[in-house]
Amino acid sequence: MAEKDSIRLVIVGEVDHGKSTLVGRLLYETGSLPEGKVEAIREVCRKRGRPMEWAFLLDAFQAERDQGITIDTTHIWFNTASHQFVLVDAPGHHEFVRNMVTGAAQSDAALLLIDAAEGLRAQTRRHARLLGLLGVRQVVAAINKMDLVDYSQEKYDELAQQTRTLLGEIGIDIAAIVPLVARDGDNVASRSDNMKWYGGPILVDALDRFVPRPTLEKRPLRIPVQDVYRVGDRRIITGRVESGTLKVGDTVMFSPSNRKATVRSIESWPGKTVVTEASAGQPVGFTLEEQAFVERGTMVSHEHDAPVESNELRARIFWFGPKILAVGQTLTLRIGTAQTRAQLIDIDRRIGPELVEQGGEIIERNGIADIRLRLAEILPLDAYDSLPHTGRFALIDGHDVVGGGIVDLRDIPDQRGLLLHTVGNLTAVDHAVPADARAQRNGHQGMVVWLTGLSGAGKSTIGMALERMLFERGYQVYVLDGDNVRRGLNADLSFSANDRTENIRRVAEAAALFADAGLIVITAFISPYRAGRDHARKAAGDSRFSEVYVKASLEACEQRDPKGLYVKARAGQIAEFTGVSSSYEEPENADLVLDTEAMSIEESLRTLYNYVIGRVKT
Repeated sequence: MAEKDSIRLVIVGEVDHGKSTLVGRLLYETGSLPEGKVEAIREVCRKRGRPMEWAFLLDAFQAERDQGITIDTTHIWFNTASHQFVLVDAPGHHEFVRNMVTGAAQSDAALLLIDAAEGLRAQTRRHARLLGLLGVRQVVAAINKMDLVDYSQEKYDELAQQTRTLLGEIGIDIAAIVPLVARDGDNVASRSDNMKWYGGPILVDALDRFVPRPTLEKRPLRIPVQDVYRVGDRRIITGRVESGTLKVGDTVMFSPSNRKATVRSIESWPGKTVVTEASAGQPVGFTLEEQAFVERGTMVSHEHDAPVESNELRARIFWFGPKILAVGQTLTLRIGTAQTRAQLIDIDRRIGPELVEQGGEIIERNGIADIRLRLAEILPLDAYDSLPHTGRFALIDGHDVVGGGIVDLRDIPDQRGLLLHTVGNLTAVDHAVPADARAQRNGHQGMVVWLTGLSGAGKSTIGMALERMLFERGYQVYVLDGDNVRRGLNADLSFSANDRTENIRRVAEAAALFADAGLIVITAFISPYRAGRDHARKAAGDSRFSEVYVKASLEACEQRDPKGLYVKARAGQIAEFTGVSSSYEEPENADLVLDTEAMSIEESLRTLYNYVIGRVKT
């Protein structure tokens, strides 16, 4: 028999609307229960003097049996004609929204349960909106307890229309709305004689219409490194294959170090079985042909579909902390096996505990928000939409998990290229003209003067003036800025986040060549990321590079706005504009700071000129 596709299905809805009862009945109707389980539950109910409670098949915790509510998410397997379902029963009580989010975030599809007598309650609407926010787009609704409304078609039609309207508002085209009585099995796995007016699919048939996601084995390889063990003279790298397949002989990349190596062996225990590959869901230990430094938190991938590397990310987070979360606050972010500090730098959109969109720069408990985080270091990142297993993270305050999130990499530049410094199959050749001879001919050393700061801070004005001043005094000098670089060297680049990063990388390499040729090269670029500026320093070398922070507040730059760019950015005409809709990482250890709010252009120019002359003297 062919193996069935697997689908993760979350069941959500208001407390007491019958989720656990429906799941218990589904397990019974699909023959998914262990032998004797139903009889055992019937006996428990008999001893308690209660009728058969299908929910007891599911609610494993004694506290749940006593209180009649589901506290934690529970995972259950059952089979239909076409699929194997991993069903996540999520709590409906408002105090347990945290667990409901955890369950829904892992799911491919959802079953939304509604009590026919009570209708769409506040928690029903909240759960529906959470499904939309989590990106769950395949949904079937079940209107349960139809016996309480005398199996009324009119009542069904009313609730069905309300459900379609609700889900339509959040972008979900519902697959089916099934009227049923979970307790009695009406329309669960067989048609009900009590609702002959209903001609749509029964529940199990509606569930069979869900389309599974591509199998994890067919997705890009991801192995978050758990640890590295030394056994004799071998170093065994261990982790769990979250997606893709690892094979002996594969060339793999380790992010964020960007080292590459060939897989020599995949280990097996007790060691007698020869293993040549490991696929998604399997723990794995493997060795390499070449020595490579690998540590916990590293991500293993194939080179052609490696993760993005960045120290900034967009995310949709779910905040469960007892205190409010405010812009500027720093927490610990844990993603896969990697962990780093993360600062909340912006809130793009905030949704309060009642799932109503709000303004402001704080996030309340049980709130949801689209945010931007800046990380203390560059990490490998995957978008949740494409790789959900490695696109989720947790936020930690002290020892407590206070939030969770899903990664959104829209307009986030891949900074991987900034960390790559070597090219294979090249042999360094010394120039016939040494650097000191160039310096003697020119009368000065070569140097990169890297001006960075917000648009409107004064970079280009100061850079061009410095060029003129140095040129008039006999120095070999040239300015690289957006105008002359974008017309030629980088004419093929757009203004997308990744192309902006590549623009800075190319400028850094070109500037290093200018300096190597003995020129003083001045660059005037916002260059918002520290990684880009660090790459420029490494390309030129510490002795020939100076980072100059042309400092001015956002308010001052907006008031100056020499090109009218801030006005356009505020109007939404320029996407990802630094300072408005994209962040700027201020230099932490600039070689020189020119505060153009405190200093005039003339004072800034004279200060910079004296500094440069002091650096390039032979």
